[in-house]
Amino acid sequence: MVTFCGGALFENQWIITAGQCVDDAVLFVITLGSATLKDHDPNRITVATSEYFLHPDYNPDTLENDLGLIKLRMPVTFTDYIRPIAPLAMHELPAKPNLRVIGWGESSIEDPAYSNELQVVEVVSLTNDECRITYGNQIKDKMVCAVGQYNEGPCFGDVGSPLLDAYSKYVAVHVGIVSFLSSNGCGSTDPSGFTRTYPYVNWIHNITTN
Repeated sequence: MVTFCGGALFENQWIITAGQCVDDAVLFVITLGSATLKDHDPNRITVATSEYFLHPDYNPDTLENDLGLIKLRMPVTFTDYIRPIAPLAMHELPAKPNLRVIGWGESSIEDPAYSNELQVVEVVSLTNDECRITYGNQIKDKMVCAVGQYNEGPCFGDVGSPLLDAYSKYVAVHVGIVSFLSSNGCGSTDPSGFTRTYPYVNWIHNITTN
């Protein structure tokens, strides 16, 4: 089975993504350096991978600890089009900042095809108590929910994509990973669910530095 996921380049040899994107995976095709999937792009590269790491406490039924790391076979060279996400969140995410989700998922439920252009949508994070109004006890402390205006948000194909707190045009902190959508669909007014980055910073650093 082929699964389409998003991810974020961390340092020069790692991809941060959702655990469900690496669980029982056999082969990864990682594409970097382009904001379009159409036509030929001289800045686009496809890189090989060597191994992956699924968080040891990942639960596919509850989506707790939905986090995975993919190691690239060789470090990539940074360019104007290939840059790492930096830094990782070093504190808990407060409720309601302006955040961004970046991904290649479907752009509308009427057009069930992955986007050929990299999409960016602004969302607002909720408190977990606010999110439990929709999802009940499914929402755990290491998760966070966010919702966009005009029913905008991540859609099918965006799992694993980063949730970013953009301080400027050039600095965006990785604060979450797209984990799940409402059963009512990505065009509903329901919030989307994310894995918080902050609780896993030590695990990420332990894996990527050893």
